[in-house]
Amino acid sequence: MQTPSFTIGKTTVGQLVDIVADQFGDNIAMEYIETDVRLNFKEFKKECEAFARGLMAVGVKRGENIAIWADNIPEWVFTQFAVGKMGAVLVTVNTNYRTSELEYLLKQSDSTTLITVGGVRKPGEYPEMIREICPEIDGCDPGALKSEKLPNLKNVILIGDQKEPGMYTLAEIIKKGESVSDEALSERQASLDPDDVTMIQYTSGTSGFHKGVMLTHTNLIGNARSVGECMNLTSADKLCFPVPMFHCFGCVLGNLTSVAMGATMVPIINYKPDRVLDAVQKLKCTALHGVPTMFHSELEEMEKGSYDTSSLRTGVMAGAPCPVEVMEKVVSKMGAREMTIAYGQTEASPIITQTRPEDEIDLRVSTVGKALPRVEVKIVDPETGEDLPAGAEGELCARGYNIMKGYYKMEEAGREAVDSDGWLHTGDLAVMDENGYFRIKGVLKNMIIRGGENIYPKEIEEFLINHPKIKGVQVVGIPSRKYGQEVMAKIQLEPGQTSSDEELKAFCKGKIAFHKIPSVFDFVDES
Repeated sequence: MQTPSFTIGKTTVGQLVDIVADQFGDNIAMEYIETDVRLNFKEFKKECEAFARGLMAVGVKRGENIAIWADNIPEWVFTQFAVGKMGAVLVTVNTNYRTSELEYLLKQSDSTTLITVGGVRKPGEYPEMIREICPEIDGCDPGALKSEKLPNLKNVILIGDQKEPGMYTLAEIIKKGESVSDEALSERQASLDPDDVTMIQYTSGTSGFHKGVMLTHTNLIGNARSVGECMNLTSADKLCFPVPMFHCFGCVLGNLTSVAMGATMVPIINYKPDRVLDAVQKLKCTALHGVPTMFHSELEEMEKGSYDTSSLRTGVMAGAPCPVEVMEKVVSKMGAREMTIAYGQTEASPIITQTRPEDEIDLRVSTVGKALPRVEVKIVDPETGEDLPAGAEGELCARGYNIMKGYYKMEEAGREAVDSDGWLHTGDLAVMDENGYFRIKGVLKNMIIRGGENIYPKEIEEFLINHPKIKGVQVVGIPSRKYGQEVMAKIQLEPGQTSSDEELKAFCKGKIAFHKIPSVFDFVDES
């Protein structure tokens, strides 16, 4: 089967939508099992353009930062490609974020617009958190927010039927977009450059502060295409992905890879193993993405019920090391004989290395593959920076079209991550074998990986130290069979104070993401 024809480095996200709609217009672009949404690429393009015109109608300019805070609903996808067409920059917000994290991200990113849903875990939770940060919203007209804490934020757009004070509904935005001509949108799209930043993804940092990774059209499209090529994905494939779109795994390896290869997107709105298996069975998906924990849960679900996953062929497993027994069962029980393993980080858009479908299983579980097409990878001595030969352990570095433009408003940190020769220093220790395959051996930086989520202890330590009873705190990772690692906090209390796991978890709840909340608190004395 065929794939879309375009040139990496000369194509913007908006142009890609046009190309695919022209070349594969009648092919199904998007299909859900939880909703009745089923669109071909021509229809998909119209949805994206309607939203793009709506954003222009409320005054969003080229280069403005627009945040989206929602689960894997169709409107998330429309937003991603609408922003790519009208030239704003999409800022992705983790749905697990609570008020302190949301406030920091919106302020640091200078976002002028926030697109959100009523809530993911309970109705109305997101508007409540927005009001907690911006109480002024209750007394303003939509589009006229003047927030003391977030002076740049003007527009809040709520997806869904509910109407909230000071917020636009998505339907109102689409209606306003009718005043913007097709010619005006085309002119805006034509003014964009493939090297423009089109997305900012926030990643935790060793300093305790989240850093906004600036990614260009070329970064994202090139990575999406390369990953699709390594999967042998074509317009005949249907790609199911339950991984969240607020991560590159979802919005790049899911949404963008599907479009770049002319394949069908089959997103799962909120992860549940039975939903994934239902989608694969009912829609005959040929590809499936996930972190190892997800695949493990899906395999357990298959033992409880009867699911036909024989349509599966390929996919990407990434985000954490893959146990050999999981890969063997994904191949033998799920039928995904060409499942690939990938490695990367957000700063690389995100993938750097990937196994290939023809690789033996032992190679797929013992390595993270070889360099993607058009990407250079090497191992260097962490102390001297000198290149190391095959078999020597050192820091993995990458260079190519996929390396970020930098960190938003953190130029020094960007220069520390990407050197003057364009090499991204990942902070991961690895070994390259004589055939160019890489094995990850550890990390130079202090980081916990819980179920595919990168967690930096310093961020949690700086939050917990604000508790009035805590004198000192150290956060470490502990082994977990389910998630790979869990978070543990060693707590030193102020003299005469007592506390408990329940008290400290309650202190964290609603303020930091649930996956960052320590599962274990170890109270230690001064010694």
